[in-house]
Amino acid sequence: MEYIIPLIPESIRRIPTHMDFEGQRKAEKTFQVIIVLFAVVGFIWGYVCQQFSQTMYMMLAGFALSCVLTLPPWPMYRTKPLPWLKVQREPESEPQTAPSIQQKTKRRK
Repeated sequence: MEYIIPLIPESIRRIPTHMDFEGQRKAEKTFQVIIVLFAVVGFIWGYVCQQFSQTMYMMLAGFALSCVLTLPPWPMYRTKPLPWLKVQREPESEPQTAPSIQQKTKRRK
């Protein structure tokens, strides 16, 4: 996968692909409201028309609209980014090694 990244144009690589936690909450709430609203309106419209297909078309339209509004990371979903801590470098020290199997067996004797 790493060999594909250099082939992607820079303008496409600069497109943001993240959403903060508050934005995720907003997107989920928006998705649920749109789906429920279109389901209720679609059910009523299908009942009036006496056609279940009209209900399904309304549900499909609501699903498509909610996907367009909530799946891409629009700027309204990136307003409160998390303040990440700076990387703290520790001085390199000798790694501690686990006792070998021979040392363990010598201790038991």
